[in-house]
Amino acid sequence: MSRIGKKPITLLPGVTFVQKEQEATVKGPKGELKFIVHKDIKVELGDNKIILSCVSEDPFVKTMFGTTRAILNNMVKGVATGFQKALEIQGVGYKAVLKGKTLVLSLGFSHEVNYVPLEGVDLALDEKQKNIIYVKGIDKQKVGEVAAQIRGFRKPEPYKGKGIRYLGENILRKAGKSATK
Repeated sequence: MSRIGKKPITLLPGVTFVQKEQEATVKGPKGELKFIVHKDIKVELGDNKIILSCVSEDPFVKTMFGTTRAILNNMVKGVATGFQKALEIQGVGYKAVLKGKTLVLSLGFSHEVNYVPLEGVDLALDEKQKNIIYVKGIDKQKVGEVAAQIRGFRKPEPYKGKGIRYLGENILRKAGKSATK
């Protein structure tokens, strides 16, 4: 049995939890998220805490027990405070511009890359440093997916370090040909 699944989820101020049959709904100041809970996982609300319990001994249900708790916990945090990932663009001539909701990237290709994020995810550029992109939203999975898609347009290369990386990500650098002489 999952140790994570057994931990209760504390509801943050301003967050409400409602369950109708297998659909769990979490509402907060930032929005609303829904999730379908497996039929063999029991979800109870009591004393401003969400408590999960596993009804079946099926191995699949046991694996989903901790996952369900983590998803519900991320939903509670997301509707209360939201999630954010920061991406940094490095390279001569590499830049990003926001045109409405569309992110226009110049990454050294012969063309510009236009990217429209998933619904429920917002993009922003840093005011001082134009090479930093902020990906914000209430759904942790969507925020991570959008950040990974943007990073995938030009992954950081190991020789010069040019490309799109997560803010604070360490890229292992290679020496190149000249180091052998």
